[in-house]
Amino acid sequence: MTLLQAIEKIGGFSKPSKMPCHSWSIPAKNCKMGSKLAKLKTSVCNKCYAMRGFYPTPNVVNALARRFDSLSNPDWVEAMTLAISGTESSGYFRWFDSGDIQSLAHLEQIAQIAINLPQIKFWLPTKEYLIVANFLRGNKLPENLTIRISGYMIDGPAPVAMAKGMGVVTSTVSKTAWTCPASNQGNKCLSCRFCWDKNVQNVAYKYH
Repeated sequence: MTLLQAIEKIGGFSKPSKMPCHSWSIPAKNCKMGSKLAKLKTSVCNKCYAMRGFYPTPNVVNALARRFDSLSNPDWVEAMTLAISGTESSGYFRWFDSGDIQSLAHLEQIAQIAINLPQIKFWLPTKEYLIVANFLRGNKLPENLTIRISGYMIDGPAPVAMAKGMGVVTSTVSKTAWTCPASNQGNKCLSCRFCWDKNVQNVAYKYH
């Protein structure tokens, strides 16, 4: 498999302007827990950023659909490993600037990719607590994969107790108190790497 073939098989990458690295995303409408939370006005998913802005434009919609369809490809792990190793020079990678884990098998694949690429630090934000819990019952989290289970409600508490029980970390969304510095520096990470750092228990993002 060539690098170009690998990139085609996984539907390509997204490159959020905020991020120092590539990401891989799928349609937000395919979020399992997120689709339920979107019906609650006080949830972080009610006005999901991945359903607004440039995300509904045809080229982005088509790209997200291609990536979602790629999950059924039996070569997905091999292709993703090759595609990331051949294109990501930053040493970092983000899963899901749109979308979320689809199943236990999907998370197992993501963990295998992290194992395959120890030189890359991966960040995985997720609201799929149960999938993460089921994964950790039978698997050890790779050192280079940081999972942040996300709080459900705007200005709500971080699921810290659950996260500590799992051995992962958390994130929240707030209108008034945030620790992510992006909003003060042109909506960019710049030198900050809190999201990828397992020593940072919670990252609070500004609601937008």
